[in-house]
Parts: sequence; structure tokens; C-alpha cells
Amino acid sequence: MTARRVPTSTYRVQCHRGFRFAHVHALVPYLHQLGITDVYTSPLLKARTGSLHGYDVTDPLQLNPELGTEEDFDALLRELTSHAMGLLLDIVPNHMAASLENPWWVDVLTQGPSSPYARYFDIDWHPPSAKGVWENQVLLPILGQPYGMALQNQELTLCFDARGFSIRHHGQTLPLAPQSYGCILTHRLDELRRHLGDEHPGVQALEELMATLARLPLWTGTHTANSAGMREQLEAVPRRLSSLCASFPDIREFLEENVRILNGSKGDPGSFDRLDRLLAEQAYRLAFWRVAQEKINYRRFFDINDLIGMRMEDPEVLEETHALIFQLIRAGKVTGLRIDHIDGLADPLDYLRRLQDYVAPDTSPQGSAAALYVIVEKILMGDETLPGEWPVSGTTGYDFLKAVNGVFVDPAGLDTLELVYAGFTGAEAAFRDVVAQAKERVLEDLFTGEMRRLGHQLAVLAECDWYARDLSPKELEQALIEITACLPVYRTYIRDAVVSSRDRLYIEHAVKEAAQRHPSLSSAPFEFLRRVLLLDFPASLPPEQRQAWLGYVMRWQQLTGLVMAKGFEDTALYRYTRLVSLNDVGGDPDGGDLPGDLLRFHRWNQAKLARWPHTLNATSTHDTKRGEDVRARINVLSELPEGWARALQRWSRWNRGKKRDLRGELIPDANMEVLLYQTLLGAWPLAEEQLPEFKGRLQGYLLKAAREAKLHTSWIQPNPAYEEALLGFAESVLEAATTNRFLEDFLRFHKRVAYYGALNALGQVLLKITLPGVPDVYQGTELWDLSLVDPDNRRPVDFGVRVALLEALQQRASQNQMGMARELLSTWQDARIKLYLTYQALHFRRMQRELFLEGDYIPVSATGGRSAHVCAFARCRGGTWALVAIPRWCTRLAPAGRPPLGRAIWGTTSLLLPPDAPTQWRNMLTGENLSTAREGEKSLGLPDILRRFPVALLHGVTAE
Repeated sequence: MTARRVPTSTYRVQCHRGFRFAHVHALVPYLHQLGITDVYTSPLLKARTGSLHGYDVTDPLQLNPELGTEEDFDALLRELTSHAMGLLLDIVPNHMAASLENPWWVDVLTQGPSSPYARYFDIDWHPPSAKGVWENQVLLPILGQPYGMALQNQELTLCFDARGFSIRHHGQTLPLAPQSYGCILTHRLDELRRHLGDEHPGVQALEELMATLARLPLWTGTHTANSAGMREQLEAVPRRLSSLCASFPDIREFLEENVRILNGSKGDPGSFDRLDRLLAEQAYRLAFWRVAQEKINYRRFFDINDLIGMRMEDPEVLEETHALIFQLIRAGKVTGLRIDHIDGLADPLDYLRRLQDYVAPDTSPQGSAAALYVIVEKILMGDETLPGEWPVSGTTGYDFLKAVNGVFVDPAGLDTLELVYAGFTGAEAAFRDVVAQAKERVLEDLFTGEMRRLGHQLAVLAECDWYARDLSPKELEQALIEITACLPVYRTYIRDAVVSSRDRLYIEHAVKEAAQRHPSLSSAPFEFLRRVLLLDFPASLPPEQRQAWLGYVMRWQQLTGLVMAKGFEDTALYRYTRLVSLNDVGGDPDGGDLPGDLLRFHRWNQAKLARWPHTLNATSTHDTKRGEDVRARINVLSELPEGWARALQRWSRWNRGKKRDLRGELIPDANMEVLLYQTLLGAWPLAEEQLPEFKGRLQGYLLKAAREAKLHTSWIQPNPAYEEALLGFAESVLEAATTNRFLEDFLRFHKRVAYYGALNALGQVLLKITLPGVPDVYQGTELWDLSLVDPDNRRPVDFGVRVALLEALQQRASQNQMGMARELLSTWQDARIKLYLTYQALHFRRMQRELFLEGDYIPVSATGGRSAHVCAFARCRGGTWALVAIPRWCTRLAPAGRPPLGRAIWGTTSLLLPPDAPTQWRNMLTGENLSTAREGEKSLGLPDILRRFPVALLHGVTAE
């Protein structure tokens, strides 16, 4: 393996059958011209047919053939190498597709716990819900109706072909264990003997096959199918059967008639008994999809039944599933990894250490000194920090997104918005209560089975504790639900008997808040759970019970992240709509992190540079709730709270007649109405020709938002009447009719918000590229990004437009940089200004790689009447400096449409530079040369810095 490569910048692309290796290959020259150093791809391993994201891996040992051939992949790598670019690959260690395209999964469905792959998957073969009835089976919740109905409606049919016997269900072919074939082969066997005679070679061959099957034990979990001999015999059964049928047509007719008989007759329930017995002998138990939430006995990715958890805590499982990934890394083809859903793993630290060890076996990597550049999808909440012992370079950037977004939120306006929101909606609950209620809801609706298993295990632990043995399982499970709902972070990381002070703090907080929220519940189960979760062992507890407590905590930790994701991200963020630009992954919608506080922001960046200098800086991802420029617009409402309040009241009054009465309730309610108006302000297109498409996208977004909120409709129980009323309201308020007072008034207000939002967006771009960390550009966002939540933000990107625009900008900039800056400002709607800023800043960063990857971060203070409206800092390394300044809260600087430039706006406001800063600077965005003040403190005036362009990136070099 070559030396560890740290990207200077990354560009995320979503690969699928519509965007293949060849497409990425063709894109590389453009990305190089843009200033990107590393292509960052979605997963590239073989996934389910037609996958648009690659997270449903079916075979980790080969590249996805839908993306192209190995030759196509190698051609892409050669193109990257020719531009000195790297490849950052997204991988999925937590789960695989529970799909019939997955050969490992099919083997488990065939042989159950006897399969050599059974230990790869996180399956509980003895779940409490089975109660001895269906142990050693995996629940397969794929039926569209209850099992009995599906059986009698002949939705489950026995089939026979050259591959042997199988079960067909709506286009899916489920395997049957060869050992269970006896049920089919022995039916009417006496009739066959009488018809053909005992000496018939076909009859004798059939009986020999049945004798072989009798010697092969059915999967029971007490034997293994690993032995070569047994596997060979099992695999030979379908071949022998096929050969037998080819040689003896009478045998084929006999078996086909048996298949017809076993498939039963509609209207005759008793005719399905044999098929039911055959299905009962399989390693899976077919079930109605709705029972999955209560009875599922494998760990899923969130609540998605067809994504099954992997046991990465087993070193052999890690090595086998990562074999191709390690091969690509050691060959230098992949230069870094993004680890998806790290919190789903049983022991993230152990996984990450072993990952680095497989890459470079002779090292003991820690942090930024690790052998391979690795970032993790870890969502940090509040003041939470990434565990310092993890051998990674940082996160995928949601913590950065939150910090930078907060720079543009006016805290005073946010307080006013709280009053406006409460007054308009009548909402009284604090956001933390909204989150707790949402988590309780998803625990009840989505993770019932998981909680019951944990509750059952907790009751078993209680039986061995003097003080807890008399607690009822019900009250223990209720306490577990409440504590889980109150955990303020995604998960803790307890992995041995030593509980960190960080984890102790979070668990103590959860226990205390849960007890306070439910004073009617006894304190005893809370206290017992506190002791278990903190591994506060009684002195008399034997070693095996101590290990059981630890195992319980580690299993609970794998669940809490799922509950936070579904409760916080996918429920609470759609229920609380005060200012939805704060409602993103890892965000803080109640403003508890003091948005707008530049001192706190600078301290955060200094700490990041000290500990995680190479973490990703992201402002849009495939999972963000809104595109970066949508958030930038909506943030403007914090500067215009009174104007927003008046508009909200007007629009609600004018649109009241467009609402539908549904059982005494007007649809939409006030909360959804706020979400709709803010979404319109944030995502309304700048080009009129995009309106028809936008209206369709809006309908899809509102439907998803309503179902995620789970208040009036949901994915599990859709409410068609509510959804029709909601979408009808949205359609009616956007009608271009003279009687629609709302639309004309909205467009006036939007024009103002969109202009200031664009200024925010430019500042956001420059911060991302110049702050400590590695800037990441999500596909297409070098132009205005007015996308909503997925799948909207995964729409195809027109790269041809971007290539042409960049070529024109490069040519124009080389001729007259100052003139182009003025032109771009006057035509900001076409997004060339964002592309130009991205291009110039990325190129400067690439030229000054070490300055931005390792250079000091120095907060720069402003003085003068507009000092609160500028965020500035310097980066320096040796004698090389960069100075960055961006405006904020621009509604109070200049009227909409007038750029906040020059002395008329900034007056005497200046930046106070460090004493050792350069005296001569060059503006990399305009080409201007600037000098510091000749008298007094070393300073640069904002009227000079922001004379021709609304953000500034200055380069200076001190004399040696």
C-alpha cells in the first residue's frame, strides 16, 4: 500500500445503472478543472438489481456489474491517476440485502443455522416470540396478507424445475431445503410402485434418493453444513432429481402431479395442509409484513426488513466481507473509505482498529496517524465529540453543517420566531419533549420486537439480582423504553467493564429525565436499569452474569442509534417547524447551540483543527433534509421575524378557504402549513420554466413529510383522505389565478428572501472550502442547490451544463476578473457566481494544500458599526497566509437586490489582523491588491475587502 493520502477536496457522486463507471470517467477532467482532488463515490460493490444507492449489497466480493466491467473500473482509475486524483469509497459494513440475489442469504434460508454463512448475519435463532414453536427459523415478513390467507389464495406455490423444488411468491423464488423434499417425494409413492412396479429403475432411483435424504439431517442448529461431504450431497440432490426426471418421464409426471396436489385447491382449506407442513420444515417462517415490527428475529437496518445486520464483531466475517475492499486498497486503487452507519456495529472501535490493521498489519494506528484515510458516518448531538481513540480522520460532516449553518442564524430573530411559531400553531412542547415523544412512537410502531427481546433479557438479568428479582417484566420494559427515548445522543460506546465519563454522563441524564417525565412509574426499575447500563455490578454477581450485563448493554447500544435516527431525524424534524433550516441531521432545531455566536464558532474550529484536521466539511449530502441553498434562504427568516409573522398571518387567512374539513379538522394543520410556506420560500425555483417540475417535486416532498411526521398518516398506515386534502391544498395555493392573492404576495416576499439567501449561500461555500477540514461538494451543488429530502436530492445532474459554464468562466476570468465579478453579481440567478466562487476557492486551496490542511486557524475580529455582520479568520503556515471574510445578516446591510459592497455599506468597519500578518494581500476572487493601514493596528477595511464581490479570499505572504 502507498503512503496515506489525505484529500484536499472531495466530490460525491451517486453511482447506479444510470450513472456508471464510464460516466464518472468522463467527469474526471471537469472535476480536476473545478479544483477537486478526490472522487468520493457511493458504494460500488454488487447490489440488488436496479439499486439507486448501492447500500443493499448482495455480493461484497465483486464490483456491481450494473456500473460496468472491471475494465471500465480500471479505466476510471487510470483517468484519476493521470490527474493525480484519489478515490474515496463508501462501504457498508453494517448490513447486506436480505435478498434472493444474495447467495449467502439464500444459503441461510436453505440451511438455517447449519449454513456456514449463518454466523455472518445477526439472527436470533431462539427469539422469545417463538416460544419453542418456530425456533431455528428466521422470520421472513414478505407476505402482503396474513399467512393463512396467502396460503389459501395460492400466493405461495410449490414449483419444480431443473434446480429442484422451490416456493414462488409474487415473482420471488424461495429455496427449499433438499432434506425436506421427502414430503413431496413420498406422497402417492405406493401408487407409483403399483403403477410401475418395485423393480422399475426409475422407482429404485427415486427410493435411493429418498434414502440419501433420510441420512441428511434437517437443519436444527445441532449440526453444521460446513463439511464438504454434506454440502456436496445437498447440492447434488437437485441434479440427481433433474437427471431422474429427464430419464424417466413417468417419474416427472408423478412429481408434477404431486406439486399440483400440494398446491391445494381454492375453497378447500384442508388441501393446503401438506404445503403448510412443507413450509414448516424450512429454515424460514413466512409471515405478513406487518408482524415484522413485533416478531422479527434479525437485526435490521433501521426498520427496513430487507436489509439485515452483519456480525462485524466476528473477525472472520469482517475479513471475508471486506476481501475485495482490502484488495483494492492494497493495490492503491482506493485511497480512502467512508464507513456507513458506524453506530450500527456492536463495537465500532474494535471494527475500526481491525480495519486499519488489515490495511497495514504492522502498525498500531490512532486518529490522524492511521494508515488509511477513513471517515465515519457519525452523527454528533449537542456538544458531543467523536471518540478520540477511534483510528479515523473524522466524520462525514454533519457537525460541520450544523456549525456553519448557525453562523447565518440571527439569535434575536430566532427568539421572536419561537413566539411567532407558538402563537400560530399553539405548540407548547419544548423540542426535547417532541423528540422524546417521537422516539416513544417509533419504539412502539417500528421496534416493538427489538424492545420486547431486550425487555425479556432484562427480566432474566433481574432474576439474578437481589433487589430487582421482584420487578415485573412489564415495568422493566417500560423503564427501558423511557430511558431509550431520553438518551440525548445516538448511542454510547461501552465495550468492557470500564465506562467512560462521557457515556456515564449520557446514561445518567437519560435515567434522570425518564424518571422525571414519568413520575407515576416506580423508581425501582429505573434504578436497576441505571446499574445495568453503567455496569455497576453487585459485589456478589458472578463473572458469567457480569458478562451477560455487558452483552446486554452492547446490544442496547446497537438499538439506540436506530431509535434516535427514526425518532429525531425522521419524525421530530417533521413535527417541529419553527425554522426548518435548523431541522437537519445532527441539527439543533431549538437553537440550544447558540447559533450566531462567532466566539463559540471560532473555538469549535480551533478544536477541530487540533483533533480532527482532516474531517469532512459537508453542506449537502445524499441524506440531508434540504439542499444547502434551501437552508441558506430559510435562515433569512431569522433576520425578518416580524415580516415573516405578518406574511404567515396573511397567507393563512387568504388560504383558509382552500383547506378541507376532515372529520372536524382543517387540513393541513398550522404546523404543516408553516412547513409548506417555508419549503416554498426555500426551494422555489429561480427559472420560471422549472415551475411545473417543481410542483411535482413538492407534492412528493409533502407526502413524505406528512408520513414521516406520523401524526395524520404514516408509511405503515397511510391515510388517503388526509394525503389527498394536503396535496390538494398545496396545489390550490399555487394556482396562477387572479383570485389567488397568496401567490402574488408570496412571490414578492420570496424575491427578497431568495436574494439574501444567495448571499448566505456564497458565504457558506467559502467557509466550507477554507475552514479546517476537507471540503466535500455533493454532486451538482456547484450550482444553486434547491433540492429537498431524498429522493429529490438524488435526481440526475446535468453535468454538460456545468462543464460548459466552467469553461466559459475560466476563459472570462483570464481576460477580466474584476469585470466578470460585477457581471456575475448582476446575473446571480443563473448560479454562475456560485460556480465561479467554488472554482476559484478550490483552486487556491489545491495550490496551497498544506496551508489549508495543516495551517493555523486564527479568528479575526472586526471593529466598527458593522462588526457583527462579518465572520472573518486567517489561515497561516510559515509565511503563507489566507484571509477569509464573509458577510451575514445582510437584510440590515442593504436593500434586496443591492450587493453589500463598498463604503456606503461597511463604513469604517475593519478587520484587525495579527501583528505578524502580511501587509500586502491579493484578492483571489477579484484580482485586486490591498495593503494594510499604515498607522495604528494592522488592519484592513471592509469597504476595500468587499468592494467588488460579496465574499473575500485574500492571499498574502510575509517577508522572509
